This record gives sequence, C-alpha cells and structure tokens, in this order.
Amino acid sequence: MLFDTHCHINDTSYDVDRQAMLQRAFDAGVGVMMCPGTDILTSAEAVAMSRQYTQVYAAVGIHPEDAASADSESFTQIRKWLATEKKIVAIGEVGLDYHWPEPSHEVQQKVFIEQVKLASEYNIPIDIHDREAHGDTMNILRQYGKGLQGVFHCYSGSLEMAQELLKMGFYIGFTGTMVFPKSQKLKRIASEIPLDRILIETDCPYLTPPPFRGRRNEPAYVKYVAAELARLRGMEVEEIQKITFENGKRIFRIDL
Repeated sequence: MLFDTHCHINDTSYDVDRQAMLQRAFDAGVGVMMCPGTDILTSAEAVAMSRQYTQVYAAVGIHPEDAASADSESFTQIRKWLATEKKIVAIGEVGLDYHWPEPSHEVQQKVFIEQVKLASEYNIPIDIHDREAHGDTMNILRQYGKGLQGVFHCYSGSLEMAQELLKMGFYIGFTGTMVFPKSQKLKRIASEIPLDRILIETDCPYLTPPPFRGRRNEPAYVKYVAAELARLRGMEVEEIQKITFENGKRIFRIDL
C-alpha cells in the first residue's frame, strides 16, 4: 500500500474530476493521503476532505507565499482546528520561500516562527516548505523548534543538511522531481539516507514524474516515486512501498 504524504487534492484543478482522480489513486494502491493547507481557506478544505474520506488526513497552516495574509484571526482558527479535528496530523505547509521577492523575508520568517511555536505547543509534526532558504529555515528550527519533528517536503537541500535534519528528528520527503533523469543530487541523497526516514509524495497537481511529465500530477503517480526509490536502493518496489507507508504512519502518528 502507498502513502502520498503531501498532495493538494483540494486544488481547483481537480474540481472537474476530483472523485475520479481519487478513485484512480485508490485503484493504484494509495491507501492514505495527507492534504496540506496553504492558507486558511485551503486548510479548511483539507479538513473538510479529511472528514469526507477515510483515507485522507489534513495539515493546516499558512504557506510562505501566503504569509502576508496571516493575521491574529488566522492563528486563532488554526488553534481551533488543532483542538477539535482529530485527523489533523501536522502544521503545514509552512516554511520559507525566497525564490520570489514577495512576501518579504521578514514577513515570511515571522509567520513561520509563529507556526513553529504552535507545532511545539501542540506537540504536532510540522510539514516544511524550504525553497532557496536553507540557512534561515534551519536557524529558525534550531532556535524555536527544539525537539520538534516533521518532514522537509519536496527536499531540495544537500546531503549534509539532510544528515543534520535526521539528527534533529526530521523525515525527508521526495517527489516526482527525484524521478527526473537530471536530478542526480536528489538521487544520491535518496540512495544514502536511512530508509526509515524517507517519505514519498506527489505534491500534486505539481511536479509530475515521468512518464506523465508536463501533465497535471495526481496521487496515483506516487507509485513512480516509489519505483525510482526502489531502483536506486536495489530493492523490490513492494518493500519500498511498505517501508515508506510505515514511515508516514509513524511521523504523522496515524494508527491504522
């Protein structure tokens, strides 16, 4: 069975065929999906989907690209969800993204720090987006997130950074980008870090792996990430599926 540990199945691109997309995932062996929010609206949608589908769990949070929209009411709502929704398994998708000039680094850091503190307060894992901001992301976790666990989703750092994250208690999430032929750095990292800290994900509808690259991604395609990981590790794909499924259950504290 497969666990897509990061999939935006609430995205508007699925409005025309969401049920069919989910059925394709189930038919492909996807037994669990974790749907993260990126702002209050999409977090509410993720929570609603977790209520509707047994296989779906949610994360709630404010993405760095949406950091400028965060206010006190946003954090009050996140607290309400954390106190009442049993299928929320993480704070996410949160972090830092320095690829674009806005929101400012200062605004992103303030919102990220607030959510790191929330995760620590509620003793819940954190699902981190880190794009071109490795140093500041790590510094904030060292300062405000001691003892915090979670996942670096769609990992883009170095092997050395991954090794430090492992010591801190984090898991490393790999997407379809690892399947791209030119992603040699990611392939090396996926080959060398301990198997019990690896998660597989689609980040759909983005980052579609071959052979569907260029089309909309969906959870059914997480099997291609598992297949590439199995190839890199010289293992049977069924064993990789089992290991990564158990890893996802462990970090998100899901009892199945």
